[in-house]
Amino acid sequence: MRVRLYYAGVNPAEAYIRAGGYAFFNPDMPYIPGFDGAGVVDEVGPGVTRLKTGDRVFVASTMAKRKTGTYAEKVVCDVEAVHKLPESVSFEQGAALGIPVTAAYRALFHRAHLKPGETVLVHGASGGVGTLAVQLAKYAGAQVIGTAGTEESMDIVRKSGADAVLNHNQTGYLEAIPSITNGAGVDVVIEMLANVNLEEDLQLVNKFGRVVVVGNRGSLDFNPRLIMAKEADVLGMAVWNAPLDEFNESLIAVEAALKNGGLQPFVGTILPLEEAANAHIQILSSNAKGKMVLEIGKN
Repeated sequence: MRVRLYYAGVNPAEAYIRAGGYAFFNPDMPYIPGFDGAGVVDEVGPGVTRLKTGDRVFVASTMAKRKTGTYAEKVVCDVEAVHKLPESVSFEQGAALGIPVTAAYRALFHRAHLKPGETVLVHGASGGVGTLAVQLAKYAGAQVIGTAGTEESMDIVRKSGADAVLNHNQTGYLEAIPSITNGAGVDVVIEMLANVNLEEDLQLVNKFGRVVVVGNRGSLDFNPRLIMAKEADVLGMAVWNAPLDEFNESLIAVEAALKNGGLQPFVGTILPLEEAANAHIQILSSNAKGKMVLEIGKN
C-alpha cells in the first residue's frame, strides 16, 4: 500500500537510529527515517480489500516487514500497518499515534494485563505515550492518576481524562494518592523515568501490583525486598519486542478506540519537514508535551 502523507510523527527512537548503534534497529543505507504518519491511501496492491484509494489513514510501520520511511511525501508499507482514521481525528493527530500508542497499549494490556476497576498511575503522563496511556486506561474502565511537572503539562493530563493529576516536582506529591483512591492504592504503574521513580513506585504499588518500565535514563540502587514483600512485578517494555500478532492486535484496538471516541491524541510541537534535524534535537533535549509531528503537505 502507498499512502500520501500530510504529517509524520517524530520519536526519540528515530534520533537514536540516525545517530547509529541503536540496539533495536540498524537500517541499511540509503535510509528514510520515520515509522508514524497520517494521510490518504494513494494506491493499493493486488488483493487489498480492507482499504481503498482516498481513505483517511494512519500509518504505524514499526513492525512492518516492508516499509519506507514516513519523513517523506509518500510511504509504501505492508497493509497491516495502515488503519482507518475517523473524520473526528485530524491528520496531525493521526501522525501522533504509531509508536506512542502501541507502546501505551502494550504496556497497559500486554504487559500489565490491566483490568477494569483497577487504579493506574501514569508516572510522567504529559508526553506522547503518557497522554495516550491515560486515555486508553480510562477507556478500559480504570481509575487513572497522572503526574506532570508544570501547570501547563498538568492541564494536558487533565484534558486527557485523568481522574487526578499530581505535580511530580513537588515534595511529597505521592502522599496524596491514598486520599485519591480512598485507601485502595495503585495496582499498575506506567513508568516513564524508572531511574528516578522505581523505588517509590514499588513502595506505592499494591500487593501483586505491576510496574511497567517504558522509559529510563540511568541506573539506580534499591532494595529488592520491596518486590518480594508485595510479590510485585517489574516489567520491561519495548515496542520492538512485540510479537507481530500482539502488535497488529494493538492497532486494531486503537482503530476501534478512535472510531468510538476513546482516543484523541494530543499534538504538541508541529515543525515543517525541512526542520526534521531540528526536530531530532528538540525531541532529545526537551520535556515532551504531547507528540511532536512534522508537516509534510497541506490536505
